[in-house]
Amino acid sequence: MKTGKKLLAALTLSVVALQFTYAGNGDRAGSAGSTDLLINPWARSSGWANSNTAFCRGLESQFLNIAGMAFTKKTEIIFSHSMWLAGTGINIESFGFSQNLGAQRGVIGLSVMALNSGQISETTVNQPEGTGNTYQVSNLNIALSYSRSFSKKISGGFTVKIITQGLSNVNSTGFAIDAGIQYKTKLGKRKIEGLEDDDNLFFGITLKNIGPRMRANGDGLSTQFTSPIYGSLVTVEQRSAEYEMPALMNIGVGYIYRFNKSHRLDFAFNFTTHSFTYDQWTLGAQYNFKDMLMVRGGYTFEEGIFGTRDGGSPTMLNAFVGPTAGITFEAPFSKKDNAPRIGFDYSFRATYNFGGVHTFGARFTI
Repeated sequence: MKTGKKLLAALTLSVVALQFTYAGNGDRAGSAGSTDLLINPWARSSGWANSNTAFCRGLESQFLNIAGMAFTKKTEIIFSHSMWLAGTGINIESFGFSQNLGAQRGVIGLSVMALNSGQISETTVNQPEGTGNTYQVSNLNIALSYSRSFSKKISGGFTVKIITQGLSNVNSTGFAIDAGIQYKTKLGKRKIEGLEDDDNLFFGITLKNIGPRMRANGDGLSTQFTSPIYGSLVTVEQRSAEYEMPALMNIGVGYIYRFNKSHRLDFAFNFTTHSFTYDQWTLGAQYNFKDMLMVRGGYTFEEGIFGTRDGGSPTMLNAFVGPTAGITFEAPFSKKDNAPRIGFDYSFRATYNFGGVHTFGARFTI
């Protein structure tokens, strides 16, 4: 218990320091790199606007708050496919695996997210209408995590991410670290008979994308021209500027109201302070029937989300307009206790342009 309290105190101090160092600032929007780290590739948690950082559970916690992965009972495997900004041809493929190592040993997790831009027409200064060739942008993020419970109330963990992105002739590689902690307790004296855990109030704090600056390298940064002095072909290599990670902090609160063992409502609130864009507030709610049917929704607020520019476009700094929704169907393979389960998830995130973001997921718990 003492260890958990020390970790909670240390993380809280880090949060305070980050808040003073990085306040949400729209003037810095676009100056960070590796912004694909802000994309939630999973269908279940994205359905309620990433608001459940306080009580997320299982492998999807690797994106929201790694502390929640400590509640993985045995083995969990997730596959996910996202149609990013439907109509653009951008697709995101994700795979994740987590394993409980046994009592007091914690849980390890590994996930891979690959973003493919599809084919983009190549243009040059001399051929602005296109050269007839195409290229594609690829981003690959690999995350390795460890999480464990320090007591019945406190859990925590960390993630190390390897980031690779670029074109065929220009790329950059780096790494970042996430850390998070969750605390749960009980509000009120109401007891549901037959429940092993009736805690209903949850708190979570997480720091994400903390890492060194990155820089692009490759032959694509070189240009060739004929020297007017020597009359020969000269190659000039340009050095790209370094860019920072899109660091952020999440503070979340969650509450579960249980009608009985079969029916419950989950409510979540999360505050996100970004280093390079506006701060965000997210709200989410979910109806859960026996952990077999889950219907959820959420909304994200940020500065400018209700404002408009000339022509009617919003004044916010991202493509999302706020609403999200999702649904999950999950069932065990048999009626035995702790039987393997299979689940299917879907989420939709509304955007101002294009056709929104559709995410489909499948999960297996063994």
